[in-house]
Amino acid sequence: MDKYKQFQKYLQSELDKIHADGLYKNERIIVSPQSAKIRIEPSQEILNFCANNYLGLSDNKELIEAAKDALDTHGYGMSSVRFICGTQDLHKQLEVAIANFFGTEDSILYASCFDANGGVFEPLLNEEDAIISDTLNHASIIDGVRLCKAMRYRYANADVADLEKQLQSAQAQRFRLIVTDGVFSMDGNVAPIDKIYELSQKYDAMIMVDESHSAGVVGKTGRGTTELFNLRGKVEIITGTLGKAFGGAIGGFTTGKKEIIDLLRQRSRPYLFSNSIPPLIAAAGIKTFEMLGKTNILQDKLHNNTAYFTEKLKAAGFDIKPTQSAICAVMLYDAKLSQDMAARLQNEGIYVTGFYYPVVPKGQARIRVQISAAHEIEHLDKCIAAFTKIGKELKII
Repeated sequence: MDKYKQFQKYLQSELDKIHADGLYKNERIIVSPQSAKIRIEPSQEILNFCANNYLGLSDNKELIEAAKDALDTHGYGMSSVRFICGTQDLHKQLEVAIANFFGTEDSILYASCFDANGGVFEPLLNEEDAIISDTLNHASIIDGVRLCKAMRYRYANADVADLEKQLQSAQAQRFRLIVTDGVFSMDGNVAPIDKIYELSQKYDAMIMVDESHSAGVVGKTGRGTTELFNLRGKVEIITGTLGKAFGGAIGGFTTGKKEIIDLLRQRSRPYLFSNSIPPLIAAAGIKTFEMLGKTNILQDKLHNNTAYFTEKLKAAGFDIKPTQSAICAVMLYDAKLSQDMAARLQNEGIYVTGFYYPVVPKGQARIRVQISAAHEIEHLDKCIAAFTKIGKELKII
């Protein structure tokens, strides 16, 4: 038997086990722009409640026009990394816009926030230093920490008492960096950045916040957790994405202290060895921050939609994780049940996804409902009615 046939047999056995455990992930095909209402193959119109399209900008006409204009003025792609010949004026303008939005000193662009998180730790810290990380941090943070030689400490999710213990243990190290998601994507809870900041001052530590699910969402004007806790400009590092609230395309960033960003430009491997984001993405990003600087109408609508939806679903009797974001985690606990419910909801015209191991811990399966400023009240009411109907049929409520 040749080598691949042995490996093929092993892979198939793993796939069979994933199927048997009810954990296999199927991808559904969308044949329309991303919006509150979409079409999926073969030709079903459906309300989308599982996108990160928090501000409803994924099909925004102003962003589309900005992208089209950039195709004419700046071309399709850069064919190069930044430091060789891949930086345009649009990239620099977007970096300034991001820093202005978050109240930071400078920014650096990446192909994704996964790359931003993968490229932030290793250039800044070494074996003399410590990273203190929340246990529910995103996989990209976990992978980025693995690439760094710093000592690793973990604290229970949003548990400041445990964080203090880890900070006490980390006093032997030179520099200490506390790392947390701003909003934890599977639960929807906000990290207690105010209390984390107090501990950082007490134990001489820096802070990094991944604002991917909180930027555009949390805080009165959507500036994220540092706005929510009145700490704008006081956190050393913020990472985030253009692929969620800020237009939903692609692209990530790190923003923060000037010297940190400058060193990342010199040594961050995903930045140094990946193409610049296409100019049309940069142009649309600039337009996004221009729009958000003029009005708060989308954030206000999102906050109102989220409050309305979660209140109604709780009243129907569903078990919902406490949330301070646009994420509503409807707890079902059983993996197969989450898939069955998602399938039945699709038949009712509601597009959601069951989340189960390894995306969430075993026994913690759920449907994560994501609210958007693109949703109207009639969309929310239809979703609530469908959840209530299927929840009763499956004896969940």
